[in-house]
Amino acid sequence: MTVHPRLMLAALLLAPLASPAGAQESAQVLIDRCTASVCVAQLTPPQLLAEARKLVEAGRYAEARPMLAALGNIPALKLETRFLRGFVAAKTGDHAGAASIYKQILSDDPAQTRVRLELAREMLAMGHAASADRQFKIAEQDKDLPIDVARTIRAVRDVIRSKRAWRVDVDFGLVPDSNINNATGADTINVLWGGGTLPLTLDANARARSGLGETASISAGVRLPIAAKASMLVDFDGSGTNYAGASFDDYQVQLAAGPELRPSERVSFSAEAVGAQRWYGGNVVSRQTGAKLGGQAVLGRSDRVGVQLDLRHTIALFDRDYSGWQGSAYATYEHALTRSLVVSTGLFVRRDWLKAETYSSTEVGAIGGIGGELPHGINFGISGTLSRAHYDAAMWLFSLEPRGDWRYTARATLGNRKIRVLGFSPQVSVSYTRTDSSIAYYANDRVRVRFALARYF
Repeated sequence: MTVHPRLMLAALLLAPLASPAGAQESAQVLIDRCTASVCVAQLTPPQLLAEARKLVEAGRYAEARPMLAALGNIPALKLETRFLRGFVAAKTGDHAGAASIYKQILSDDPAQTRVRLELAREMLAMGHAASADRQFKIAEQDKDLPIDVARTIRAVRDVIRSKRAWRVDVDFGLVPDSNINNATGADTINVLWGGGTLPLTLDANARARSGLGETASISAGVRLPIAAKASMLVDFDGSGTNYAGASFDDYQVQLAAGPELRPSERVSFSAEAVGAQRWYGGNVVSRQTGAKLGGQAVLGRSDRVGVQLDLRHTIALFDRDYSGWQGSAYATYEHALTRSLVVSTGLFVRRDWLKAETYSSTEVGAIGGIGGELPHGINFGISGTLSRAHYDAAMWLFSLEPRGDWRYTARATLGNRKIRVLGFSPQVSVSYTRTDSSIAYYANDRVRVRFALARYF
């Protein structure tokens, strides 16, 4: 993809320097003062670095390279040396090499905003606008940025969003799961019978089963400009897990498309039509059509608020009593604790208007999480939800009172983008879900561990 010249110019305004600490005044280098054909000098590593920096500032990259190579094994000068190597690679047209060096620096120290800006510039040069925008977004959260630089970053991001951009995230791996059928752990349950209760022993297929599955997911999206401050969004998400046999295989896809409006740099709105389908046990079990509306606003440099409304009609092919409408609303708040660490919280409400009142319900809950990048290429995320669900009518087989649930989820993810195998990085996540229900048949818990390789294009 060709980057518009205005986009490149805006990016160049961000970083015309020669080192993370800032450029120094150009001065004559040592080799220019040599009068003999062979010049011998004894320099300390900092002095050699200073000479290399002068050569870089003067655009004499071929002469600077041997000096930077010699400095490569000096731990105290590692940051400066690697940055200059990346800068030289960028100036000589090796944008992929420069980006790789900048990524190495950020893997060790994600707080290097200046390096992140240079990485974003190289991403633009290679046509990776979405990746560049992600780097600019993180850099923008640096509270120490000069006002004019922060303003330029916002302008660059606005230009990026006005251009065609795409993203693709792919992962695959193995999933040990304590409850592949998401069933109760009880061996017997009580049902109402003749004015009393009768214990029934559950069949093995109705109780929780553990298993090991293969899993994969893909998330892709494209933004197509349609006006000065409007774009068309197209998003596709697919995921699936395969277990031994076909009874508990679970696959789902979703496609969403619609316009996004950006009345200002800090505010955006979107409206998308949504279609989804799910397969379970080798059969299509549900189809959904609907729409989702969203809006978000940036507050200052480190805060963001968002709202999303989602309304869908479900056709449940496995049991028509589960067919009907589903609606949900989310309100979220994000705060950047540091340049690469974000905490989020929010509230949600969900309503199911299904054909059978016994399956119709209202759920209210809270969500929270923290995540970001750490030194040495480590990225992590921790999140959880707590909610309360009430059903509209009693299930006469189990209780004279409508069902009520407490639901809990927790998830932790750990990855390392510094480690790469054919562009894929290792990632492990552990999730725990639990339902405490007034009806024992619907009470369950589940632990799912996911070992995966992920790639972000």
